[in-house]
Amino acid sequence: MRTLKVILLSSLITLMAFSQITVTNFLTDDAKRAMDYITEDYIRANVQFLAHDLLEGRGTGSRGELLAATYIATQFKLLGLEPGGDNGSYFQKVPLSGVRTFPDKEMVVKGKGKTIKFKYYDEFIAVSGVKKDFVSIKDAEVVFVGYGIVAPEQNWDDYKGVDVSGKILLMLNDDPPATPEEPNLFGGKARTYYGRWTYKYEIAAKKGALGAIIIHTTPSAGYGWNVVQSSWTGEEFDLANNTDPKVLLKGWLTEDATRKMLALVGQNLDELVKMAQTRNFKPIDLGLKISLNMRVKFRELVSQNVIGILRGGDEKLKDEYIVITSHHDHLGIGKPINGDSIYNGALDNASGVSALLSIAKAFSELKVKPRRSVMFIALTAEEAGLLGSKYFAQNPTVPLAKFVANLNVDGINIWGRTKDVVLIGMEKSTLGEIISEIANRYQGRYVKPDQFPELGMFYRSDQFNFAKVGIPAIYFDNGVEYIGKPEDYGKKVVEEYIAKHYHQPSDEYNDSWALDGAVEDAKLVFMTAYYLANSDEKPEWKPDSEFRLIREQMKK
Repeated sequence: MRTLKVILLSSLITLMAFSQITVTNFLTDDAKRAMDYITEDYIRANVQFLAHDLLEGRGTGSRGELLAATYIATQFKLLGLEPGGDNGSYFQKVPLSGVRTFPDKEMVVKGKGKTIKFKYYDEFIAVSGVKKDFVSIKDAEVVFVGYGIVAPEQNWDDYKGVDVSGKILLMLNDDPPATPEEPNLFGGKARTYYGRWTYKYEIAAKKGALGAIIIHTTPSAGYGWNVVQSSWTGEEFDLANNTDPKVLLKGWLTEDATRKMLALVGQNLDELVKMAQTRNFKPIDLGLKISLNMRVKFRELVSQNVIGILRGGDEKLKDEYIVITSHHDHLGIGKPINGDSIYNGALDNASGVSALLSIAKAFSELKVKPRRSVMFIALTAEEAGLLGSKYFAQNPTVPLAKFVANLNVDGINIWGRTKDVVLIGMEKSTLGEIISEIANRYQGRYVKPDQFPELGMFYRSDQFNFAKVGIPAIYFDNGVEYIGKPEDYGKKVVEEYIAKHYHQPSDEYNDSWALDGAVEDAKLVFMTAYYLANSDEKPEWKPDSEFRLIREQMKK
């Protein structure tokens, strides 16, 4: 009961603190004038350049990405932003390791005296988790570990103390589903970090496994096998100084291939899934053995975050920062699809960087600078596992405690104006309420939470790494109620983009993009940052947020 009282009291304090925040009439004539510099033409021109074939898809560490970073730095300088990188430059160097894997064309699986072979690319994907010239896996035993999750706060442990060292772990994608008895288990419909592939490989390595293979299904991943193919067959990256345990094999297997493999030993995938959805599940030795060789090429390289700062005007507050982020990398050059091998990443995320530049331009046009400073970061290696933001969070250019909030833009609205705006992570901090009031008062719009919570978007873009170190963070996403369109239009265009263009060469700029909605969204980000840069109050994590304690410890 005492714990409940403490939680209720904490919630009341948070609400009382927020009740003192008012966004009424905070927007000055100067800010309104500056905001008019956020235009369709400015956004469109930057997207056209950043997504051009000349930049070769802006692959991490590539010539095209360096060209993009140099362009962004040049724009920051033209806007009069201070350099915020290393040694008085706009660049923060990000040391990376690159690994390119060349597996056998077939993966051999044996069980009960029978053998089956699976085709690389069509049925399985394999990536080396280590920097070795050659990785050989010979008759490694396969253990099914359910979802491969250890979550003490959920009273969930798929490993149950079973020694899986030296084994290949077969595991399900996503989180265990909620039940009528526990509707909020692992976030309910929403995906948590436990459901992400990054976590699954990390925990497998910590358990001493030789490798981990994730079973891909479109519902559990939120995208088709084609996205696995395009995302996992090029060069993979990691921070150069990462000393965390690694598995030799990071793999993916199609659902059909999985069923065939399990049939060798009389196992049924549906039955295994049902067993894995309970806390009583224990790892199952499948009686299967996997053999696979991988040739590996690795290199050390340096990529770069691009950082510009609009210095605040208040002597006491100018050393505090609102940080606005967007990633400038994409997938580069990959396997040709319909004769096109350049993965341009126009929407993902040349568009987000273009919005970032337009917001920076608006701030640069202010005659009266905000009280706090505003930092703009175009991040590298987001597509490689949020590595640019991870490196910045580990090596901040100013103390982490000086960051007030992170506003992240990953993609913009290319389909027209909306009545609403979606905020990924709005339930986690008071940023949600602040942005809601601003959107309603100045744009006549209302906010909505994540409309595709099963995709786990809060854990899939750069704001996650800022949140992990305690900084209140939020991700601005497209609204779904398009003005003058059918009720289901928003859902349909997003689903079509994910199915046809996400991480594909067809994600290209098109003159038909309707960017009036993007302008409205970018203006909302500007207004939010402007408000936060001038307000006496600061956003805070909600009492039930997993990041609240980190923030509180930061303040001590």
